[in-house]
Amino acid sequence: MSKFEKKFGKYAIKNISLMLILCYAVGYVIELVGGNFINFLTLDPYKILHGQIWRIVSWILVPPSSFNLFTIIMLYFYYSVGTTLERTWGTYRYNVYLFSGMFFTVVGSFVAMGLCYVFYGDIMSIPGNAEYVCSLYSTLFSTYYINMSILLAFAATFPDAEVLLMFVIPVKMKWMGIIYGVMLVFDVIQDTGSPLANIFYRTAIVASLLNFIIFWLTSRNHIHMTPKEVKRRQSFKHEVKKNQKMSGHKCAICGRTDADDPTLEFRFCSKCEGNYEYCQYHIFAHEHVKKQ
Repeated sequence: MSKFEKKFGKYAIKNISLMLILCYAVGYVIELVGGNFINFLTLDPYKILHGQIWRIVSWILVPPSSFNLFTIIMLYFYYSVGTTLERTWGTYRYNVYLFSGMFFTVVGSFVAMGLCYVFYGDIMSIPGNAEYVCSLYSTLFSTYYINMSILLAFAATFPDAEVLLMFVIPVKMKWMGIIYGVMLVFDVIQDTGSPLANIFYRTAIVASLLNFIIFWLTSRNHIHMTPKEVKRRQSFKHEVKKNQKMSGHKCAICGRTDADDPTLEFRFCSKCEGNYEYCQYHIFAHEHVKKQ
């Protein structure tokens, strides 16, 4: 990722969590003023393939279904969590995390439609059915599960951080992450009663959380560190390897080095003429080298 960061890091959007919440605000205004116009913004793969390409981006404006005090609290919570991750990971890495979640969500919508055609082609091939089904379940592909992936990433990065549940009960983030994980697994395996709905619902969840899965598999060893700390660790390892290579020891008899066994001790023989080094097993058990 470092090569891409050097090339594209300058284009990273700072405070992107606030940008996402502002998108929700625009969505609520559209719902208030335009009513059903919000339906022209959802991530509908069928309509995208039939010319409404703006839906590839406009679905980000679709806000949570209800606007109340609980929604405001949750949005503030996601904002604080997101800004903390951005400060810890760096703007570029956090941008990559969010945009990859959005990308997988868009791809997932088309995968869901394709699976419906593969397994229920007889239903989807009826005139008007494909358009109706995709329109009906298009709202499942939203930023809701992307926000949940942000929370999971925060729990993985700061497992011992405490939050006040219901503003009263202190809970460590690792337990919050486990609870959310169990909820997501339950959402995936539950049966909605409609096979087509099952495909869209499960694909939406898995696609939106792929960024967290990839993040966890590739970054679990240094998720607690800032980009500067990661770079410092890599530089330190490089220097250690370089110094070991420069100051390596090798036995003139058996050929073993300190890289083969770090516990070996090496000494130069004062009776040998020349720079001959021996391990602890051969320092007293070798023929002294004499120059002719």
